[in-house]
Order: sequence, then structure tokens, then C-alpha cells
Amino acid sequence: MHFSFVTLFPSLIDGYFSDSILCKAVQNNKITFSFHNPRDFTQDKHRKVDAPMIGGGAGMLMTPQPLIDTIKSIKKNDSRTLLMSPVGKPFSHHDAKRLARYQHIILVSGRYEGIDERVVESQIDEIFSIGDFILTGGELASLVVCDSISRHIDGVLGNDQSLQGESFEMQLLEAPAFTKPDIFEKIPIISEYLKGNHSKITALKRALSLHKTQYFRPDLFKKVVTKAKHEK
Repeated sequence: MHFSFVTLFPSLIDGYFSDSILCKAVQNNKITFSFHNPRDFTQDKHRKVDAPMIGGGAGMLMTPQPLIDTIKSIKKNDSRTLLMSPVGKPFSHHDAKRLARYQHIILVSGRYEGIDERVVESQIDEIFSIGDFILTGGELASLVVCDSISRHIDGVLGNDQSLQGESFEMQLLEAPAFTKPDIFEKIPIISEYLKGNHSKITALKRALSLHKTQYFRPDLFKKVVTKAKHEK
């Protein structure tokens, strides 16, 4: 899997690959990445990539020519081009698994007040948001999406079983987990976890996942309950 980051600020992204799991994934050639700066493609003699919005509005907008030429220079037949924007659909666990099947992902990070809509219409395959809030740019969102996709690529995680039982895998939040000691600051772990009966532990974790989802994410819990009713 190759990730192409389209960004005005490559240094904001580069450091994330210098440590931990994604660093090892790069070293083991499980993933590769590159940066493509629209300033290198602008036809403006001052290397400008932004302009005032037509029709008024505060701030500047990224102009179409540098972005479109940048994307065209790296796009291939098997590429999937993603734009990070608060107007996009919420990025989900399902999206990460689905996008991990591609060989080339292009992640476009907007800046200023966003990008010219003609870039979206001509070059973008999907638009994603990572939450109902505004950031100063799309780089953090691009990293979030890249990280989540990468975890589903074979060999990126040291133990592929790490993907099993994760939050959102079955539309449920992950059950509580513990480490040693059995009691810490007078707070014990759930005793059933210590008894070695794996079928009971599995059933208990399922029940705890349901309770946790119902409390923290009632929207997901409703979907699980509705699905269960339809399957009966």
C-alpha cells in the first residue's frame, strides 16, 4: 500500500512515521508514503496557491490549478483519492477496512477556508470527516485516516489477532480490559476474568460490550438491537 499525501506542509506529517507501528511498517515495506506539495505545481510566479472566494466570505480558498495538477501527476488507475473536510461523511471502521484493499491512497489536505469545489468535482473519489469540529488544516485528519487504514494491511500489526474484538468490529465498543496486579489501589479486576473459563469470559465480554455501547454510544446500540430483531 502506498499513501500519497497532498499537502502544503509535509513536515506536519513526516514525523508521525518516525516511531512505533507505522515506522516498522515502512521499514518492513508493508506501506510506503510520499509527499506532494501543490506549491511545486503552481503556475503563479509568486508560488501562490490561494485566492479570495468569489461572492465574498472571510479567508482565502485553495485555487484549483495547483491541486488538480498535483493530483493528476500521481493518480493511477488503481488510486483512490480522498479529501479530508468537515463537510464529508464520518470516517468509520468499515471505511478503513474497505480502503485497505486498494494499492494506492491519495490523501488531500485542505488549508485556509478549504478548496475550490471544481477540484472535488473532477478529482476526488470520497470526502471524509473525522468529527464535527474544525481544524486549521487537513493534515491531522489525513494521518488519522492513514493510520486506521494501515492497521488493516497484512503484516502491519505484530499480531493480526489484535484486530479481533476491537471497538466497532461488531458495531460494539470493546469490553473493559485489565493487566496485573489483580487488585490495584483497592480496585479489583472482574473476578470472572481470572477463572480461566473462556466461554464464560467471552459471554461476559459480550455483555459488557453491550452495556458500554448502550452508555457511551446509544446510536450504535440501537443499530445492534435493530439488527438482532431482524435476524430472529
